[in-house]
Amino acid sequence: MSNEFRGTGNIGQAPTLRTVKVHGEDRSVVDLRVYFDRRIPMKDGSYEDDGGFWLTVSVWGSRADNAFKLLTKGMRIEVIGPLRLESWEHDNEVRTEFRLTADKITIDPICLDSVTLRKRSATADESDGLPEDHRVPETA
Repeated sequence: MSNEFRGTGNIGQAPTLRTVKVHGEDRSVVDLRVYFDRRIPMKDGSYEDDGGFWLTVSVWGSRADNAFKLLTKGMRIEVIGPLRLESWEHDNEVRTEFRLTADKITIDPICLDSVTLRKRSATADESDGLPEDHRVPETA
């Protein structure tokens, strides 16, 4: 994809959840404001910010519901997805903004204390057909 963006940054404000109609169906959308920085490593082991930019990241569907529950202000994330230019009118003035639709979001483990996984549903068992020693064990 020629307009795919991949970047790492920090969520700058609490995610917002909204519902929009798409082809007559209600769909969840979460919007994130993310600051994508350019961190330069220094000799003393610290980092210096060498400029960056803000971008609105949208997450759709069931991923939106999960993103709203799990993502918080300050988290460091990596996002991958297409960029698009949106235009709208406000106070008789046309405004434009680049937005990213996230196909994938990865949370940087540096900001986590723990992780709890939900049980996989029987219909979505990806271990079918794998040898027994390659299957993920069920947890109680």
